[in-house]
Parts: sequence; structure tokens; C-alpha cells
Amino acid sequence: MIVDVYEELRREALARIDGTGIDPAKQTDAVRDLLEQTVEDYQKRAHLGNGRSLADPTSTVERLVRSVTGRGPLSELIDRDDVEEIFIEGDKVTYLDSAGSLRAAETPTTEDENRQTIEQLISATDRRLDASNPIAQARILDGSARLTAVIPPVGDRLSATVRRYALRRQTLDSLVSLGSLTSAAAGFLEGAMRSSASVIVSGPPGAGKTSFLSALISAVPIDHCIRSCEEVRELHVPLIHGSYYEARPPSLDGTGEITLRDLVKVILAMRPDLIVVGEVRGAEAFELTRAVNAGCGLACTIHANSASDALEALVNAALMAGENVPERVVRKVFSSSIDLVVHLDRGAPRDDAIQREMVEIRAVVPALHDDFSSEPIFRRERLGAPLEWTGALPPGGLADRIERLLPAGETLRDMMTTGVSGPW
Repeated sequence: MIVDVYEELRREALARIDGTGIDPAKQTDAVRDLLEQTVEDYQKRAHLGNGRSLADPTSTVERLVRSVTGRGPLSELIDRDDVEEIFIEGDKVTYLDSAGSLRAAETPTTEDENRQTIEQLISATDRRLDASNPIAQARILDGSARLTAVIPPVGDRLSATVRRYALRRQTLDSLVSLGSLTSAAAGFLEGAMRSSASVIVSGPPGAGKTSFLSALISAVPIDHCIRSCEEVRELHVPLIHGSYYEARPPSLDGTGEITLRDLVKVILAMRPDLIVVGEVRGAEAFELTRAVNAGCGLACTIHANSASDALEALVNAALMAGENVPERVVRKVFSSSIDLVVHLDRGAPRDDAIQREMVEIRAVVPALHDDFSSEPIFRRERLGAPLEWTGALPPGGLADRIERLLPAGETLRDMMTTGVSGPW
């Protein structure tokens, strides 16, 4: 097969380059000359009956040049603005475009070639991917994408995703213009963030949770201290007062690991006005039981199917820390300190774009029992339906804090009805 011939040529070319000491990243002309000679030598052998001759040697040389000096068949997809996510499964490459359609890459590739590209992307980070560390997540492409990769023995073959995310500054107003929420809901959320509310953003993968979290951070007053920590950094909102922190995997000798839980502990001692956790998935959730009682705001994302499920997911993640704290105690802490859950969802493409919308803002209200009690403030009946105020207001504490920020004579109920925001 032609793929086998190509892979044979690629391996031969890499061996020749290793023997010459040529730097593929800097000496592209020398690499091209060597690759042309490699293909020419192969063609001579093929004409003598040693192999199958190439129908288009020139295109083979170009493909080898892209593979050896760049990112191979992934180069085109990585450089395209309309590609949202790339999926690599062995020698198969597919991608999700901006319209939400899954398409197959046109350029043929091999698993070894894809593995070479993934290793090249990871080599520019402090992460590693090898037999002793077969799972890796890293920020790549100058912070514009997140790479997640799995190799044998954990996977039966190379399995990786490259997820692009926008570095533009997302705001609540921009989400209003995109139809994700209404001006009334945006005004309410802005007031909540200015009042140091504790907000959870929930939704399925790809629903836009990180972008929404960026918008919430943008609504925080510039003199508030924001401390943000993530497993792999995706948030890029400019901060006047505060910092971003990223977890670190263990070194080759197994030491030096800094977990998300470690980071939450550290930032609690750094006098934050708002603690941000990019994505809550494990033991760091237990540290949030301390964070929400620290007198500051909290904003985080979590995977969940609904706003109610998000609260349960947060409790379950905290219990996984194994601190032998009763479940009812964890529930009581979160139910008394979390103010809002914002739930997002995604649906089928519409108007050549993925349909992403906020479907609910739910307020956590005081309960007489150990379970959560909550009430919807804004809600859509379904994706695509209007986002409507339910007529309810958040519990007194948060409502009072927001109302104090409004101009004299304006009430929170007025803002919810008219969509007129406060003096922010």
C-alpha cells in the first residue's frame, strides 16, 4: 500500500537526518535536499524491481517536508481558524468545524506520524508523554489550545484531542450579542459578581463553560483580587490585581508535583476577593468547602447535566478527597455558601454555528434539611426558546448586596424586568 511506502520513506529520512546532525526546525533547505535524495533513491530501487514506484514523487517530497519540519498532516488543521477541535485515533484524523460538523481530514497520515506531531507539540511544554507517563494534558500553540493525549499501555493506540479556544476577552455583553443570555440576565450576573457571589458554571463538554467563566471574571471590579488556578490554563482575562496559577505534573523522579488541590490551599492564604477554579473534577473540591467559608467569592466550572446535578457533582468530588467528613456536613457547607448555579447546554448546529446557550440560572436557597434547595431565577424551556425571568429573586443576602449597588430608587425587580443594568 502507498501508506506503507510513505511510512518506509519517512523512517528512512528520519534516520538519515539523525546521522547528519541537521536541525529540521532551522535547516529546512538542507532537509528538503536530503528528502529529495531519499525519494530519488527509492524511485531508482523501485525501477529495478525493489518496491512500488511513486506516481507523484514531488507531492511525496512535500508531504515528507511537512512531516519532518512541521506538524505533518495536522499542520493545515491547526492553522485553520474554523477548526474547533481535532481528534486523532491511531492513523485516523477527524475534526469539528465551527458549524459543529465532524469531518475527516483529507490528507492521509500514519499513527507514527501523528505520534511524532503530538510529541513535538508536547516537547515545547513542561509535560511529557512516554511509557511511564502515558496520559498527558498540556497548553500548546502559545496558549491557544489544549492537548490531551493517551498512548499505550493505557490506550490500545494513540488517542488525542487538540482543542482550540479563543484568547479574546469574553464579556457578558458579548454573550448577550451572541444570544446566549438576555441583557436582564447579564445585568443580574454582573451585579452578583460585583457582590462577591459564589457561582458555579455547569454543563456538558463543549457547552462553553470556560468562555462563560471568562465573562464572569470580566465583570469583577478591577480593584478586587482574583486568584485563579487550573489543571491546564485556559483562562486569559487580563487581571489588574491577582494572578493565574497552573498545576504541575511530577518530574521524572516522581517528585515536584503541584496539584489543583495544592493551589487552592495556597491561594486561600493570599487574601483573594474571588477564587476561581477552572474546572473542578476531584479532591480540590474539598478545599472549596474552606474557600466558600473564607468570606470571598468563588467561581468555578463543573461537568453536569443540569444545575441540580452540578451541586451533587460538587459534593461527590469533595467526598473523593477521602477526608472522612460526613456527606451531610459537606452538603450543609455548600448549601449555605453557594449562591448561584449557571447551567449551559449545547445543541445541533444552527445558522452554521454550534448552538450554545445558557439555559438556567438557579439560586441556592436556605434549606431546613441537609439536602440542597434551589429555585430558578432565569430559565429556558428548551434550547432555542427565550430565556425568561421566572419572577423569583435570589435569597435576601445576595439580593440585598446587588440592590445596594443600584442607583437610588431602582430595585433589583426593576432590573430583572427591564434589563437595565446597574451603574457598572
